[in-house]
Amino acid sequence: MNKQPVSKTLHYTVLILLSLITLLPVLWVVLSSFKPQSELFQVPLTFIPQDWTLENYVSSLAAGNFPVYFSNTVFVAVVSTALTVLINLMAGYALAKYIFTGRDIIFTVMIATLMIPLQVIMIPIFLQLKSLGMLNSLWGIIIPPAATPTGVFLARQYLVTLPNSLIEAARIDGAREHTIFFRLILPMSKPIVATIAIFSFMWRWNDYLWPLIVITDNRKQTIQQALANFVGQLQINWSDLLAMTTIAIIPVIIVFLAFQRFFFSGIAAGSVKG
Repeated sequence: MNKQPVSKTLHYTVLILLSLITLLPVLWVVLSSFKPQSELFQVPLTFIPQDWTLENYVSSLAAGNFPVYFSNTVFVAVVSTALTVLINLMAGYALAKYIFTGRDIIFTVMIATLMIPLQVIMIPIFLQLKSLGMLNSLWGIIIPPAATPTGVFLARQYLVTLPNSLIEAARIDGAREHTIFFRLILPMSKPIVATIAIFSFMWRWNDYLWPLIVITDNRKQTIQQALANFVGQLQINWSDLLAMTTIAIIPVIIVFLAFQRFFFSGIAAGSVKG
């Protein structure tokens, strides 16, 4: 009897079960967003709505400035992701393909910053933004995390695997450095670009603490702050909160599905090669 098909079937069965367990809370949130308020707290609890309704979505969209919060978050996530990809890829390219004094030291120090908690540098960054007049501005959310040591590390580890002969051939043909980067390196780096883009978009979309510190104007708040506004001092509007949470999940899923075919190869190449 061949044990390999049985082993593979058992392997995939376990993975499917673990995936279902992981997705169960998300499915509960999505399905509960279609329940009326009274059904959320009935005993026994129901997983699938008995009375489907869109009233939660209507009331949550009508409450406050949800479209404004949503557009603010889209702007922050998209612009921040574009800057993060560009800056990290440039830094990774320099550390992977240029030879200069102190290169390895710079890379080591950059990686060492991963051990520094965000709370340690929040006050210095806040004071710097204040001196630049960027407080209470969406750019105050975008600029500080534009370059990340994680992104530089992944980009550098991926780019060292690209053959130097291609770059040398481009230089012999008379291509300038910015031409080589944008027309040769960038198209060849789709896996790692997708990986950094997914991570950056998720971090910026789900970020709550930093926008809370920087933004004081209600019309400049992000969607995570809008979700927190539904948690009152005496009560929580669970129906509207679940509906808004479901809407907030959708962009992250779309971005992941759009880049997933590059994501896993980028993670593998950026983690184990170098």
